[in-house]
Amino acid sequence: MIDSGTPDAHQDFYDRIVAATADTRYRPRRTVPGFDLIVDVPRSPLTARRISQVHTYRVVLHPEDRRFSMTDIVRTVEYEAGLGGAGTSRTVSSGRNVYATWSRSLDGTERQSFSSAAGHRLIRGVARDLGWQEIRPTSVKAALAAGLVGAATALGTLIALAVVFLF
Repeated sequence: MIDSGTPDAHQDFYDRIVAATADTRYRPRRTVPGFDLIVDVPRSPLTARRISQVHTYRVVLHPEDRRFSMTDIVRTVEYEAGLGGAGTSRTVSSGRNVYATWSRSLDGTERQSFSSAAGHRLIRGVARDLGWQEIRPTSVKAALAAGLVGAATALGTLIALAVVFLF
């Protein structure tokens, strides 16, 4: 095993991702802090709208302490044509996205599915084999903090209502 504190640890992690995704829909791409793992999400052609979706697993490596963070970035483009004309909408979501899709060709012969959890498992499996530990990305920490503040506010409101109506 390569010591994760060396410059080669960064490359070793990426090389293992490349090997694990050979002959799959996943496309690894090096970035300065780590790598992106990109996959086109299959969508059903049986809808009135054409939807194009790309899921990117953004992995930031911290080789000095054998830690990494993973953020999901989902880019969706919807094309719609109808009596009122044609339109396009684009959305980008970032954080932790867990979802699954299924699609089938028009003649029913080809079926495809996608689960965002599969990419998470792939990256975590390589990390586990190399002795790396996952840390939460900033966006997930912020969402968790917002959830805790909301829960505390709701609890405080319930207590205040109980005091007002019971006494």
